[in-house]
Amino acid sequence: MARHDRIKRGAEYAAARALLAVFGWIPRRMALAAGEAVAWVGFHAARRQRQVGLENLRMAMPELSEAERLSILRGSFSNLGRLLAEFSHFPELTPSNVSDRVVYDGLENYLEGVRRGRGVLYLAAHFGAWELMSFAHAIAGHPMKFVVRAIDNPMVDRLIQDYRGLGGNVPIVKRNASREIIRALRENRAVGILMDQNTSRDEGIFVDFFGVSAATTPSVATLALRTGAAVVPAFLIWDPHSGKHRLRFDPPVPTVQTGDFAHDVAENTRRFNAVVEEYVRQYPDHWLWIHRRWKTRPEGSAALYASQAASGHAQSR
Repeated sequence: MARHDRIKRGAEYAAARALLAVFGWIPRRMALAAGEAVAWVGFHAARRQRQVGLENLRMAMPELSEAERLSILRGSFSNLGRLLAEFSHFPELTPSNVSDRVVYDGLENYLEGVRRGRGVLYLAAHFGAWELMSFAHAIAGHPMKFVVRAIDNPMVDRLIQDYRGLGGNVPIVKRNASREIIRALRENRAVGILMDQNTSRDEGIFVDFFGVSAATTPSVATLALRTGAAVVPAFLIWDPHSGKHRLRFDPPVPTVQTGDFAHDVAENTRRFNAVVEEYVRQYPDHWLWIHRRWKTRPEGSAALYASQAASGHAQSR
């Protein structure tokens, strides 16, 4: 590794560690306010991410005014600031105090999935303080395994994984995921897969999301069909009045099984996407709009993002 890369990685790690330490040192209420301030700066400084977020909102919610979309996007940045504050305070969470921050809504639906005995797949997304969702549930006595993509900087990756593991959750690195997931489900354990991000054409299938064809991971549907695991929607919803998050579990989603495996994977993936979409429609400021969700396009389709279109035009000249 070049000296420049080593210095860059070291600086990134020092910044990440200092940020978590400072936010974790100040009281949670102050950390939430500081997270809001960081989010305000991010919203105004991150021009490219802001542009992507607005493009996504125009595609997904064309009925809204530009002012309404900007308001949602500001809320989405605020959600990230809130996530930073909560993540920084993971070390102080215990079974006796976790309910001061997270309350259950529909825990019986999760327990129904466990009762079936074939494992539980969380139908989850980058929604609300998603890191806190799995962490709080583990602290309350329900640890899980979750699929992650390693962060490019291995020092930062170890730091983040150390925080995530404090509650008893165990990460599964994406490139080695299938075998470990199946083993966990056979042991009737819970596994989390965030299925709301863009995938490559080779890894995903195209199903509608907000009425726009989106490359989506078929892994949740494939695993559910192969193992019989219960697919339980799980979303963390912020309540500013109480200063707490509501961990909502919905009843397990029935899986379609016609005997045509490819058809069933596509149909169940479509249904799972619809569940995520419904939550995003209800709480649009909770979702990660700055991700280029529709980046991968079906063959022959035009690029949807301005930066993609500009790049494609330049390459064709």
